[in-house]
Amino acid sequence: MAAKMAAKMAAKMAAKTAATNVTRGPASSASAAAAGSVLAELFAKGRPLVMGVLNVTPDSFSDGGRFLEPAAAIAQAQRLVAEGADIIDVGAQSTRPYGGALPVSLDEERSRLAAVLPAIVRMGPPVSIDTMKAPIAAWALDAGAAIVNDVWGLQHDLDMARVVADHGAPVIIMHNRDKADPAIDIIAEVTEFFSRSLEIARQAGIGRDQIVLDPGIGFGKTPEQSLACIARLDAWRGFNLPLLVGASRKRFIDSIVRSEPTERLGGSLAAHLIAAEKGAAIIRAHDVAPTVQALAVAAAIRRKR
Repeated sequence: MAAKMAAKMAAKMAAKTAATNVTRGPASSASAAAAGSVLAELFAKGRPLVMGVLNVTPDSFSDGGRFLEPAAAIAQAQRLVAEGADIIDVGAQSTRPYGGALPVSLDEERSRLAAVLPAIVRMGPPVSIDTMKAPIAAWALDAGAAIVNDVWGLQHDLDMARVVADHGAPVIIMHNRDKADPAIDIIAEVTEFFSRSLEIARQAGIGRDQIVLDPGIGFGKTPEQSLACIARLDAWRGFNLPLLVGASRKRFIDSIVRSEPTERLGGSLAAHLIAAEKGAAIIRAHDVAPTVQALAVAAAIRRKR
């Protein structure tokens, strides 16, 4: 069923792309060049990047409500930047991986972002917009966001790939499922999902140099499947694309050592260090300072081998 839906999406996207390419002009080309330089400049740092998480929501699984007020959100963004975040990932609708997220209208999601995004963009590090809605992605990119972080990998909103292509923006393609199925081969499932998303991206005109892949730790996966995705991260090296891992505070940690989300720093660091060792180019974390420190120390130790 998922493959058939993706095929239909790809066909529709091909038609839209053909029409869009006729009217795309110099401004779009300039945007694409600027967007390409965003990832190039980030990866030129030559180390795993740290993406700091900022949830401007009342119901995110680990910190829901703490940063809903604009002043609190802006202060937290400043803290993440001071702690060494290379990218700030801002979301105004919970995409919590365990269900129960409250639906948010376009107007409400845009309103939450409008109160904080301009100030965060001015802080300097590139901002990624964490959304599954194409109109929100378009609005945020126009407001200064540099990257789209789509937790449904271009397979939820039929217009997302076109928006990304039109803005020449980098996109993070994350694997997701409506619910976990312990019976499936999760590595094969993620691989097939990535292949479908990359075909949608290709038909929309999104360059491969603008794409990052994320196996979606915790999203539509059992704890064992999340562990497998980290342990076998190199299964997706064949795509020759940067990989992002976001294991921060996820429930699989609780399945190993009982803990609340805010008590999972040790497990988050362990998962992220292994992910970096296996080639993750970006680590998405709530706790930026400890993550930056752990990655730096691990790198220093490796240099002494």
